[in-house]
Amino acid sequence: MNIRSLTRGDGVVIGAAVLLFIASFLGTFDCSGSQCDDVPTAWDNGSLLLGFYLAGIIGAALIVLSRALPQPPKVIGLDLGQLGVALTLFTAWSALGAIFDPAGPLNADGFSPDSGTGLILGFIAALVLAAGAVCTLLVPAFKAPLLGAPRPAAPQPYGMQPQGGYGYPGAQQQPYGGQPGQPQPYGAHAGAPQAAQPGPHAAPAPGPADASQGGAPSDFAPFWFAVPVARPLYGEDGSPTPIAELAPGTWYLAVEQRGPALVAQTQDGRRGVLQDTSGIQRG
Repeated sequence: MNIRSLTRGDGVVIGAAVLLFIASFLGTFDCSGSQCDDVPTAWDNGSLLLGFYLAGIIGAALIVLSRALPQPPKVIGLDLGQLGVALTLFTAWSALGAIFDPAGPLNADGFSPDSGTGLILGFIAALVLAAGAVCTLLVPAFKAPLLGAPRPAAPQPYGMQPQGGYGYPGAQQQPYGGQPGQPQPYGAHAGAPQAAQPGPHAAPAPGPADASQGGAPSDFAPFWFAVPVARPLYGEDGSPTPIAELAPGTWYLAVEQRGPALVAQTQDGRRGVLQDTSGIQRG
C-alpha cells in the first residue's frame, strides 16, 4: 500500500468520513419534554446507521483503498473507487431525507422533534464526502498528491558513499542492462544513471534511418523523475494495456525520450512508455 498515491481529494474524503463517524454518536433529535429524556443516536436506529453513516464511511474506505493498493480488486465488476463514489452519493441522498424527517414513523404519534446535532453534523459531513469524491475525479486541484514526493538527495562530497535505495536520486545503481555484482566502469560516479549496455541478444544500434523514426535524441541524458499523480506505463510494443503504474512519491529513471513521451524503468527493471509527462518533477 502506497499512501503517497493519495490525492488531496482523498484527504477531504478521509476527513469527512471521520466527521461522519463522530456524528453517529451524537443525538439524533433535538427536543424537550419527557419523550426526549433519552435521546437516541444513530446506533439505536439500524436503518439510519446502515443507510446513512456506515454507507458513507465504507464508501470513503473503498475510495482510499482503490488509490493506495497497486492492484485494487473489483466488486461485482466495478472498481472499488467507482463503488465508493456511488456509496458517498447515496449517503448524501439518505442524509437529505433524514434531516427533513428526523423522527420518521414516530410522527404518527404526534412526536415531531427537530434534527439533532448528530443529524446536522452528519448531513454536513455527507455533503463534504460526496463533493470530495466527485471533485477527485473532475477537478485537477483535487488530483494533486496529498503528500509531495521527497526532494532529491543532496550531492555527496567526494569519497562518501551515497545513501538510499533504488528509486531515489543519489542511490547507487547498476548500469542499465547489467547484472548485480558487475563492476562499475572506471571513472563512473556511483548514483549517476549509466548508459545502456547491449546484452548478448541486444538488437543492433539504430542507424540514421532508424533514428529519424522516433528514436531518442542524441543529446538525451537519463534522469530521475517523479509523477504528480498515478499514471500508467505502457509497453514499448505499443500495446494499449498498461504493464505497470507509476506512483507519486517514488523516483523513476527515464532512459529514453520518444517525442513528448518518456521510456521509464521501474524498480523491478521493467521498461515502458510514459505517455503523459505533464507536471513531472525532475530529480
